[in-house]
Amino acid sequence: MELFKVRTHVDFMSRRWIFLGVSALLIIASVAVFLVRGLNYSIDFTGGTLVELAFSKTPDLGAVRGTLTQAGFHDAVVQTFGGDRDLLIRLRTVPGESSAVGNTILQVFRKDQVEYPDVQLRRTEYVGPEVGKELRNKGIMALIIVTLGILIYVGFRFEWRFAVGGVLAMLHDPILVVGFFAISHEEFSLTVIAALLVIMGYSLNDTVVVFDRMREDLRASRSGDVAQIFNVAINETLSRTVITSFITFMVALSLFLFGGPVIHGFATALVIGVVVGTYSSIFVASPIALWLGLKREHVLKRQFISAKDRNDGAAL
Repeated sequence: MELFKVRTHVDFMSRRWIFLGVSALLIIASVAVFLVRGLNYSIDFTGGTLVELAFSKTPDLGAVRGTLTQAGFHDAVVQTFGGDRDLLIRLRTVPGESSAVGNTILQVFRKDQVEYPDVQLRRTEYVGPEVGKELRNKGIMALIIVTLGILIYVGFRFEWRFAVGGVLAMLHDPILVVGFFAISHEEFSLTVIAALLVIMGYSLNDTVVVFDRMREDLRASRSGDVAQIFNVAINETLSRTVITSFITFMVALSLFLFGGPVIHGFATALVIGVVVGTYSSIFVASPIALWLGLKREHVLKRQFISAKDRNDGAAL
């Protein structure tokens, strides 16, 4: 399946300094806004009150959120818990307010006996910020472990200049996504961290496909500039990149438009991540590898060493 029936001849590498400059400015801006303004952390990280309610019939989550919003609980997070008639409501509060908040929410629903008959309060408890801090630290640790694991994998699979370019391009994407959340001040939750992990994997996969083609072309070609070979490889994989990115983007956009508020942060991060991930796999990873001085001899030398190791192993 090809999107472009005619072979494209876009000269990406001649504009690599422009793209690297734009990426550098975006990264600096993202880090600066993050340090100055910070993130709007969700209840997952800040702590708050958990209120569990039991309904006599399956409630409509959208209607429940609307009722809470009208009652003044604008930041309430509503989700099913256990059965489809049990709801868990999370709100930002301080110690000492939990009991009063639980009773207030119960009375809000009991006012509408037609829509919410026989509502019962199961439990109310306060979750301190220590738990949220622990979750945040675990999320950061997960990102670090993934980054190190990917660095080791790419380092074994490719020449180190390819590996550095791929890892830096992969880190480029979550930094810009976090920068967007810092600028927009949208809620940053655990689902957003999950989206960052997905984005890192998606970006690396896209980059590896391009790098594989570059490595093949470098081995096959005995003449020509490395930048020119990079251009050929990117153009050869451009149809696949566009198709894959477009389909992934449409899925993420569907989640963003129709997924509801529970996964809104996750979908938002995915929409942005797919765009910047596609951008970085073409305009960031390859220029960095070229900037580090990658030559055809480096790829051929690595191929020779790998073949020699296989022959030595077979002899043993």
